[in-house]
Amino acid sequence: MQNRTSRLALAAAGVTVVLWASAFVSIRSAGAAYSPGALALGRLLAGALVLGCVLLIRREGLPPRAAWRGILVSGLLWFGVYMVVLNWGEQEVDAGTAAMVVNIGPILIALLGARFLKESLPPRLVAGMAVSFAGAVAVGLSMSGGSEGSGGSSDAGTSVLGVVLCLVAAAAYAGGVVAQKPALAHGSALQVTTFGCLVGAVACLPFAGQLVEEAGRAPLSATLNMLYLGVFPTALAFTTWAYALARTTAGRMGATTYAVPALVVLLAWLFLGELPGVLTLAGGALCLAGVAVSRSRPRAAAASGRTESI
Repeated sequence: MQNRTSRLALAAAGVTVVLWASAFVSIRSAGAAYSPGALALGRLLAGALVLGCVLLIRREGLPPRAAWRGILVSGLLWFGVYMVVLNWGEQEVDAGTAAMVVNIGPILIALLGARFLKESLPPRLVAGMAVSFAGAVAVGLSMSGGSEGSGGSSDAGTSVLGVVLCLVAAAAYAGGVVAQKPALAHGSALQVTTFGCLVGAVACLPFAGQLVEEAGRAPLSATLNMLYLGVFPTALAFTTWAYALARTTAGRMGATTYAVPALVVLLAWLFLGELPGVLTLAGGALCLAGVAVSRSRPRAAAASGRTESI
């Protein structure tokens, strides 16, 4: 039974990573027609609608009172602040710079998890994150300042505002994950994700006017990509993330997301025709190697059966 749970949790983490990587392609399209706040609100509304329907079908109801503190904090930070600020930051700096700065997030998750959740920092986790972060930096450097930017100005890579926004996004992401972890001890993954998404949508309601105005003139492809972001990288991926997070530590889950830059490189090649260079490929390989190291366990610990599920 434990092995089956471990496999399901690992599969859930894999679904999350793949869908979050796929969001890169959709944000490219939707971000050209929608402003940061409007895009975040549209994405969250679509996600909340899907999650709400599933919640009603499953009749899970409201989460327990003990879960609400974590839901509110994670909803505001991760679903609200993170999505708006990241969309804004990626318009101020190129995609490579944004990737490098935002990938500080998993490191912050591990540190905050150790401080507030009393999680350990095993040497393999620290070493794996160091390797993966080096890979993320390599991918970022290979994408910075060239034609692979996110559509900003030619000097976007030097924008102090953009770097600050990406740092805020990384901090909001880390804070949201660490706040969400205790909530999952009381509520289900679906409950925590649904109401976190609703909290984020409510926080983004000041952008409702922009969303209505921009939706009226946006091309259909941009709107469809926004809806895709809401249904798959938000509703589905955040739920599978919560399922996996409930069965392991925040630090290890954060380290798993270092697979995203490698998958982004692959998806950009397949769907955008962006042929990766040697540095990009090397960085992607380092990201994956670091994830493998961070998720590995010493043989003695693995044999004891007293470690986390994934």
